[in-house]
Amino acid sequence: MRFLEHGPGWWRSLRLRRRIIALVVGGAVVLGTVLAVVLTVGQGGSPGRTGAGPPPAGPPAAGPAPSAPSAPAAPGGVSPLTGLAGDAGRVIAVKIDNAAAARPQTGVNAADVVYAIEVEGGLSRLLAVYDSNHLPAGDRIGPVRSARETDLPLLRQYGRVDFAYSGAQTAFLPDLARADVFNCSPHQDNSFFRGQWNVPPFNQYVVPSGILRHFPDAAVARDVGFRFGDAPAGGVPTGSFTARMPAASFTFTWSAAEGRYLVAVDGRPAMTTDAGQMGAPTVVVQKVAETTSPRGLVDSFGHVLPFAPTVGSGDAVFLRDGAAYRGSWSRPDAAAVTEFGYAGGRMAFHPGQVWIVLEPA
Repeated sequence: MRFLEHGPGWWRSLRLRRRIIALVVGGAVVLGTVLAVVLTVGQGGSPGRTGAGPPPAGPPAAGPAPSAPSAPAAPGGVSPLTGLAGDAGRVIAVKIDNAAAARPQTGVNAADVVYAIEVEGGLSRLLAVYDSNHLPAGDRIGPVRSARETDLPLLRQYGRVDFAYSGAQTAFLPDLARADVFNCSPHQDNSFFRGQWNVPPFNQYVVPSGILRHFPDAAVARDVGFRFGDAPAGGVPTGSFTARMPAASFTFTWSAAEGRYLVAVDGRPAMTTDAGQMGAPTVVVQKVAETTSPRGLVDSFGHVLPFAPTVGSGDAVFLRDGAAYRGSWSRPDAAAVTEFGYAGGRMAFHPGQVWIVLEPA
């Protein structure tokens, strides 16, 4: 046999080379497997799983802050919630935690409208309203927290929408069941999951596309009283403005480079895991006659929960294009929408996301 012509040393060399090749190939396979797992988990899934899955093991790095969009001319209509070109989709509202332990949040910058609302202890939570055509790119929103009494009068303006929340006080559940919303808590739907980088109750997230698929009859976005257009005369140049609650604050700082107000909560930039710092081209500070729960709901310490009335009237401050405008808001009854007035007419918002802070008067 010809290989014997090379002698026994050649055979040992061949065996050695085969072992080296086997080790190299085996190492490459292991390395490839590890990289595949890392990439899969980094995209929010797990090995062997596709579709909507748990989030990555830690909050994803915040991406670059998006600039405020302009309102391009297009034949597809104009959104009544943002004034931007595009057809109106179905509405989903999500109650989002805003405690320090829940930050940074996910999906807030994709919302059409964001309400900041006082809850127990003088702290704040967010109620984010989304058109189904403008969902977050990552298809997840949160952390999701429980519903409150203030939510229902606000949402009535939008029609019967999908309302995603984590739960509610037992005494409030019958009111939720009777409300003109599609109740989409984890008790009614499985489109929720727990994140891996935080502890309950600050780690529950919702997959909005799942909610919309399981509750397909949500109302289409409609006029809720917003008007969009050029900035009116009379604004006072304002680089920064702070709205306050008893134990929370929201500071809005104008960024000419981004064309929007950047949000800071309790003195720190309000970051998201998926779209940089929170911010919007229009901010409304709606001053409300804060009171206590009409149903007498109490927290775990026996304190009556706060309630922000959004039916009635009051003062308002509007921020857009680096200027502040002092005006008013009015909503004669629960079936009506909120009108925002300025200088004897309606205040024109800048097209794009709208923030509304319900500040105790």
